[in-house]
Amino acid sequence: MQHPAVPELAHTTPRPVHWLATATALAAVVAGSSFLQPDHATAAQAGPPAATRTAAPDPKNVDYPLQCGVTAPQIQKKATGDLDGDRSPETVAVVRCASGSGTPPSGVYVIARGTEGKPRVVATLVDPKDRLSVTDFAVRGGAVTATLLGYSSPDVPSCCPDTQDKAKWQWQDGTFVRSEQPAAKSV
Repeated sequence: MQHPAVPELAHTTPRPVHWLATATALAAVVAGSSFLQPDHATAAQAGPPAATRTAAPDPKNVDYPLQCGVTAPQIQKKATGDLDGDRSPETVAVVRCASGSGTPPSGVYVIARGTEGKPRVVATLVDPKDRLSVTDFAVRGGAVTATLLGYSSPDVPSCCPDTQDKAKWQWQDGTFVRSEQPAAKSV
């Protein structure tokens, strides 16, 4: 065994005074941290004051991508909420063309205020070309939910949808994403 060239240092052997100094320093840090606290947490996000927030867009003042002939598109249902987290509400509207009989297909459109303040369609969640009707429609917690009634084949009369599917859309990475849903069920 080789002996060290440097004599044993005094600080390598702890004594009660060292333990007392460590305990005093730790107590000072704990006491000091009780005076320096972060701001209280809140569930609300920081943003503009309520007075500067805009109202939800009115779905009556929108040009929908529907061809209804001589009649104007009918707004069946509407709901508002902040879907993209920008603290400005969007409106989601269920719209269809008027029909004398049968169940006309619905379109589900997300409406936001444009740069000039005029409301405009920014997303189509359900396209009328898909021949779906919308029931149980809601906007809650930043998500759009709906029950979609459809047809199992082109032979099913338009009066009588025979499939039902639950749908949920949420804003993710700059687009609306539909959650995976179980297979369509017969009504």
